[in-house]
Amino acid sequence: MIVEERIYRIRTGRMGTYLKLVREEGLAIQQPILGRLIGYFTTEIGALSQVTHLWAYEDLEDRRSRRQQLADDPRWQAFLPKLSENIEQAENKILLPTDFSPLR
Repeated sequence: MIVEERIYRIRTGRMGTYLKLVREEGLAIQQPILGRLIGYFTTEIGALSQVTHLWAYEDLEDRRSRRQQLADDPRWQAFLPKLSENIEQAENKILLPTDFSPLR
């Protein structure tokens, strides 16, 4: 298993709009395609106006295939501009669990 960590810095004043879009439209498109959402988080202390979401995949090929399916989905293509206008910066990491991690 691998975990994809996506961190977005949301434009000032747009966190509510971003979260509403994800809650009401985005997850309905993403979850059936991407699969296992581990969590969706906002920051309280540290770097502010950030959203972090974690997705689990079997391996890099599973992730590549699922992300391609999402990119090709016409619903996602229509939704993405609405979401993107709220994002100032994006960061992406692939996390590999250790042999003693509870998530493996």
